[in-house]
Amino acid sequence: MENTIKQEEELNKNEGPASEGSPQVSQEAEKTSVQQDELVKVQAELAEFKDKYLRLYSEFENFRRRTAKEKIEMIQGANENLIKSILPVIDDFERAEKAIQDTTSKDLAGYVLIYNKFKKILEQYSVKTMDIQTGSDFSADLHEAITQIPAPEEKLKGKIIDVVEKGYLLNDKVIRFAKVVVGS
Repeated sequence: MENTIKQEEELNKNEGPASEGSPQVSQEAEKTSVQQDELVKVQAELAEFKDKYLRLYSEFENFRRRTAKEKIEMIQGANENLIKSILPVIDDFERAEKAIQDTTSKDLAGYVLIYNKFKKILEQYSVKTMDIQTGSDFSADLHEAITQIPAPEEKLKGKIIDVVEKGYLLNDKVIRFAKVVVGS
């Protein structure tokens, strides 16, 4: 029995310092807390890098789309400027056509051929003439009123009476407003 008491005392001596917060246990606890802190920092950095990556990727995609759109707009804008400068030539062709309607000379066949080619080329590039009828409603989005005259009929008040110059659309965008006379 004495042996048993001595063994218990020795065990208590050995366990005593370890259970009181020995350097070995506190070091392990510190390592664990430091590792957890580092893990939290690394996870936060990873989340931050993922966020930055996603933002940068989105920004790049937006940039790519925007530059492609700008390129298309630039090409269309160049076409638009060229077509705007050609429209007076079409007006001249139409005036000449009105002037020679009564003539049936074979010499005018070349003129008609050139005029038709010209119209087909414009159609290829999506240029359309505005179809404006006498008596249709005036729209400031499509028409430019150059003058107002007394309406010959009551139903033509505020309506288009005459088209002085045709309007044109390029891809459903107005490139030249139709010049019209409006009844008052």
